[in-house]
Amino acid sequence: MDRLARLKALLEENPQNQFARYGLAMELSSQGRLEDSLAEFRSLMSLDPDYVASYLQAGQTLEKLNRVEEAQEVYRAGIEVAARRGDMKTRGELESALSFLD
Repeated sequence: MDRLARLKALLEENPQNQFARYGLAMELSSQGRLEDSLAEFRSLMSLDPDYVASYLQAGQTLEKLNRVEEAQEVYRAGIEVAARRGDMKTRGELESALSFLD
């Protein structure tokens, strides 16, 4: 069973598995399936709005899709979440990503 199939199987067992959903989104991205990857990141952000890494990856995926305004919105939302959670490292990464788009 390949990685993609394993991750999907994990999510079938437990759709709330945030780690598996993040892994699935990353795997889809690595396969060039950007729209599918973005859908998984959005699902994760909906499932757990505090999963800060999903904002950075979703924003980068949107950039690859040339959807710059949406990427900016996602980065801004992620900055707010990271600040609230005290995750200064990810906040800095999000701010840096956003600054390249402004």
